[in-house]
Amino acid sequence: MPLDVMSLGFDITREREAALLAPFAMHSADSAGRKHLERSQSYRGPYQRDRDRILHSAAFRRLSHKTQVFTGEMGDYHRTRLTHTLEVASIARTLARALRLNEDLVEALALAHDIGHPPFGHSGEDVLDECLSNGGGFDHNRQALRIVELLENRYPEFPGLNLSAEVLEGQSHRAGKEDKNQIGSPLLEVQIVDAADSIAYDSHDVDDALELGLLQLAQLLEVPLWREAAARVQTRFTDLDDHQLRRAIVHELINWQVSDLLSIVAKEIEDRNIGSVADVRQAPILAKPSPEVAEHKLRLERFLYDRVYHHPALRAQRDLAAQKLRDMFQVLTSDSSRLPAKFQARVAQDGVPRAVADYLAGMTDRFAVEEHRRLTSA
Repeated sequence: MPLDVMSLGFDITREREAALLAPFAMHSADSAGRKHLERSQSYRGPYQRDRDRILHSAAFRRLSHKTQVFTGEMGDYHRTRLTHTLEVASIARTLARALRLNEDLVEALALAHDIGHPPFGHSGEDVLDECLSNGGGFDHNRQALRIVELLENRYPEFPGLNLSAEVLEGQSHRAGKEDKNQIGSPLLEVQIVDAADSIAYDSHDVDDALELGLLQLAQLLEVPLWREAAARVQTRFTDLDDHQLRRAIVHELINWQVSDLLSIVAKEIEDRNIGSVADVRQAPILAKPSPEVAEHKLRLERFLYDRVYHHPALRAQRDLAAQKLRDMFQVLTSDSSRLPAKFQARVAQDGVPRAVADYLAGMTDRFAVEEHRRLTSA
């Protein structure tokens, strides 16, 4: 007799997760649900629906034309905010599967983690934070929550995407990581996404900088993490050209960090007798690199900060982009009638500066340049 999927309802997801997931993973059956009640679906669990809603959102699509570190004028090879997000999701799913965590939840968290970024990377974020200094500031993690809870309007029944409580909780953790008053640890799925984000940008920012000629292979040998990864590669391969060597080292960097993280998490779970989500919440952060790798990562990040993120070629482009956002913020706060109707409608509730910031933050790099030209032309 053929399987009547429609008659099984939510039990498909519940039974699958019960068989596959660890007891300390977040099971869909234990979800705190959504702010606006919806009927469950027979063929998708709640975190699958969250993932799909994020994937189909306008904010997610715009990531394809937003700067990660390097702007589009510098070439086509380097990561955009979208490709970075997909790489984070890939690493996070690998970690989740190895630890028997909820992969659907992990993927939803990973796909959502950067959708609040404005155009022009962190320079764009800095400008909006400066412009809103008297109105709560701007942070891309908090902006992601505004997007999924308020600004995306794709459903007639509710504002935002009506994501599950666990996805919102995970993004709220990211938005409040600097808050020393946070009580308890987030779900292990949330911790895994944070770790995957760190692994991705530590590995791929180097790769992009090398491709663009902002760094040379020889310079990186002063960085212990890169030097050790290079030594591991060269014990297996002896005749690689510089291009092949670079790719092999980047692969080794990712594999090394993933393997190290998995070993640390497994040991923490065993040593602390973690057997439930409650145990995860009561324990310190479990998903972290070993002390040796953590120190190596810190030194690499300092190197990138000094040699790449503040490279004169990048600073010049960032300064130009930042000024465009300042100009538009000034023009639109002086005359909010020039905002699109959707954002004019936000003025009464949120005030002009926040409505303008919402509009600017949603722009792609290309659209921001075009809109700046339109708004500032005499």
